[in-house]
Amino acid sequence: QVQLVESGGGSVQTGGSLRLSCTASGSIFRISSMGWYRQAPGKQRELVALAPNGGTTTYADSVKGRFTISRDNARNTVYLQMNSLKPEDTAVYSCNAALRTTTWSSWSNYWGRGTQVTVSS
Repeated sequence: QVQLVESGGGSVQTGGSLRLSCTASGSIFRISSMGWYRQAPGKQRELVALAPNGGTTTYADSVKGRFTISRDNARNTVYLQMNSLKPEDTAVYSCNAALRTTTWSSWSNYWGRGTQVTVSS
């Protein structure tokens, strides 16, 4: 069984910073991409940042220049450094990983439960 556990959410004022972490554990053979998504109340979930294994990172236009995604492959962990936070960044942030659990399994997506980020003006 695979688990993704996020940490680092919280409440900050406009202009503040937070660092999210997500660690994948359990029966993992290989991880392809890891990324962060967010969902604000009344809105659809959207991609925030994606870090393919060895590939080019991708960011939502709304966070470019403010957020940085990074990975520690040895620890199966992905981070999201969020700077210059704005009230519109308020959402539940969820971690995603595309991985294989065995040498013969297909790639599957796994999700964490999410962590709340609240930015007040």
